[in-house]
Amino acid sequence: MQCIHKILIRALSLAALLSPTAFAQNGYPNKPINFIVPYGAGGSADSRSRQIAQKMSVILKQPIIIDNKPGAGGNIGTEFIARAAPDGYTIGMGNFAPMAVNKTLFGNLRYDPETDLSPIILIEKGPLVLVVNPNSPYKTIGDIVAAAKAKPSVLTFSSGGIGGSHQLSAELFELNADISMIHVPYKSGSAALTDLMGGNVDLMFDQMYSAVPSIKAGKLRAIAITSKKRSPLLPEVPSFAELGYPKVEVLNWQGLIAPKGTPKAIIEQLNAAANQALRDPALRELMLSQGNEIGGGTPAEFATLIKAEASKWSAVVKTANIKPE
Repeated sequence: MQCIHKILIRALSLAALLSPTAFAQNGYPNKPINFIVPYGAGGSADSRSRQIAQKMSVILKQPIIIDNKPGAGGNIGTEFIARAAPDGYTIGMGNFAPMAVNKTLFGNLRYDPETDLSPIILIEKGPLVLVVNPNSPYKTIGDIVAAAKAKPSVLTFSSGGIGGSHQLSAELFELNADISMIHVPYKSGSAALTDLMGGNVDLMFDQMYSAVPSIKAGKLRAIAITSKKRSPLLPEVPSFAELGYPKVEVLNWQGLIAPKGTPKAIIEQLNAAANQALRDPALRELMLSQGNEIGGGTPAEFATLIKAEASKWSAVVKTANIKPE
């Protein structure tokens, strides 16, 4: 009887060791982790991914290898994550557009952000700032709205491409101000900003990290910011809420994701490592200096954010009748 009892205990112990949860607790990670960035090298998503990956690799005691898979507005890289083995050895950066916008915008994605991906943690979110050329006649939101109402579909706004936060911020503003402007998409945010500074377009909603240096240098004039409150980096710039447009709130965000089916224990381990990385003083100072809010929290909290954002931007895409290129 004792012999049978010992055999059962050994069998149960072996089964536990072979389970995904036990594997996460007793052996994960035991080889390098691939980190997919759905955008090209050198951009903001790539830079932040490398910074987070470096911190997490030290915590997890395994290399984390960055693999850039750009294209199709982030869809190619995000699909790659969704189709990877759910074993914790492929993770990636999940961004605003491919996670909350592109399902409605494209209509034929080969992945579903809700059913094919598992949120790990929010890394950061940051507002955009409405900017114009310093020689522009538009100095306030009132000036822009008045001009747009006087001459509908004449004012132009630039963006880094269809369906990104540059365009969607402007579309949300149009809907709430009941105005009509012309969208001028470029191949990148930097190209769109260059043409704005050259006086070829009227305005742009730009990311803080990109706009602030030019604002400080007098190369751009800031009109309003899309966060609920003013930014410490631009204390003189009012929020849209202050100016009577509380629904014009946009926070571009990104966070870590994994394929659906990745064991809960592995997700929790990655979440813990990322939370620890986000407490690093140097990384925090860098993120705050770029105008971002530092993320963190649980996978469930990140999932709730993604769901809310998908609902919000789906309505904007449909109402504004935004179509892919």
